[in-house]
Amino acid sequence: MNDSKKGFVLFILIAIALVVIGNMVSRGFFFRLDLTENRIYSLSSSSQAMLGKVDDLLTAKVYFSENLPGQYGNTRRYLQDILEEYAAYSDGNFRFEFYMPDDDETLALDAQKSGIQPVQLQVLENDKFEVKRVYMGMVLLYGDEREVLPVIQTTTGLEYEITTRIKKLVDENRAVVGIATVGPAAPAMERISVKLREAYDVRSVYLSAGVPGDIELLIVNGVVDSLSEDALGALKSYINRGGNLFLTQSKVNGDLQTQQGMPIRSNIFEVLEPFGVSLADNLVMDRICGTITVSQQRGFLRFNSAVEYPFFPVLQTFPDHEIVAGLEQVQMLFSSEIIYDSADSTRMTAPLLVTSDHSGAAAGFINLNPLQNQAFQSLNEPGKVVGVYATAVSDSLENAMSQLVLVSTSDFLLDSGGGQVPSNGIFAMNAVDVLIGDRDLVALRSREITTRPLQTVADATRTTLKTINIALPALLVMGYGLFQWWREAARAKRLEGLYE
Repeated sequence: MNDSKKGFVLFILIAIALVVIGNMVSRGFFFRLDLTENRIYSLSSSSQAMLGKVDDLLTAKVYFSENLPGQYGNTRRYLQDILEEYAAYSDGNFRFEFYMPDDDETLALDAQKSGIQPVQLQVLENDKFEVKRVYMGMVLLYGDEREVLPVIQTTTGLEYEITTRIKKLVDENRAVVGIATVGPAAPAMERISVKLREAYDVRSVYLSAGVPGDIELLIVNGVVDSLSEDALGALKSYINRGGNLFLTQSKVNGDLQTQQGMPIRSNIFEVLEPFGVSLADNLVMDRICGTITVSQQRGFLRFNSAVEYPFFPVLQTFPDHEIVAGLEQVQMLFSSEIIYDSADSTRMTAPLLVTSDHSGAAAGFINLNPLQNQAFQSLNEPGKVVGVYATAVSDSLENAMSQLVLVSTSDFLLDSGGGQVPSNGIFAMNAVDVLIGDRDLVALRSREITTRPLQTVADATRTTLKTINIALPALLVMGYGLFQWWREAARAKRLEGLYE
């Protein structure tokens, strides 16, 4: 074999070796150019940290139909992309496989045994709409445990859902969260309870019977009357031994039926004393606010309309704290101002929720009428604090420190109140994680872009932008038409000059 042939063979062997080595290296090393604001198309640091806890084979079996219409097809592609990233960061401990059970009875039966039922979609086939049964679910298997995502219809929050279930599989010792019952019935907090159960053991706690020793966080929602001596004593004892408290409590009860705010007289406010915080006897107002539906009479006609209601502040800017990092907004309902001494070096207190600089506070006789309310005319005060994080040191136990998150809205977590707002749920889950000391998912929850409200700008700017949005397209069309007319006129004039 002459030298040229030897050189050619050597070149081929080296090229093959480089390709093989490059593929082996690239399996664990890759990058993605993600230009979205919160990098929602890249695996978050929270998910990567959770994969570091996986010390055995974690398998994802995805039952997903092919040729799905529109957004569902995009969801399938996104799911495959993100699962590839999970696998790349898992050190070989995460594997996944896609199955198409549509025409395979065995796979369809396996999917249904795993808790993934077919759903019906209306699809366009052969120039007509048909109802088609499809599969869009996934099951995660880890040892003898399993977690199921029965229906995956959107990419929004998908990484959070997957990572939450991985956390549930790999965490052996789950923290215990208690939800206090202080009245004849447990508070209606099913929405937040469902989210809590994904990461924690959730129990009902009857304060009059004491707080069990394994409760790491106690949630107390909206007390209206005074607690019994046993219940108050149990709550104080829990705090004194270093228990963590998430309290949602206003100082004034807002009633839209009577359109009046009535002060709450309760001994629940005594538990705030060790933390150095208190609630003012008022209700906070903010020009940046939510709306309520009111019925109005015009002549013989009665109609419903949505009107802005300053007693329902919408918070859109937040202090620098991990509980509210990345949040876009939080909705408050009948909130009281929180007062604390920022110069007290013996305690740590940090504001979490603050209204805008177009705020006010109503005290004394509080008129809640949403129409023609004089209190709404002078909203020019600095922001009011309506949520804080605070700590207290035990008087009797050495190194026992209790943490508090106080939100001054009694309905903040209720299904019929603030619990309906998704961003309120994100705040609540972040608060629970930080109070317990489990921060794995805090940075992940608020990555998705949920709102971009126009009301973040001043009224004059908002009006200007609306006018531009209406007028600019018409002006551009007219300008283009005039430009085309001018071009045609100039071309006609040139042609006339040529043929004269």
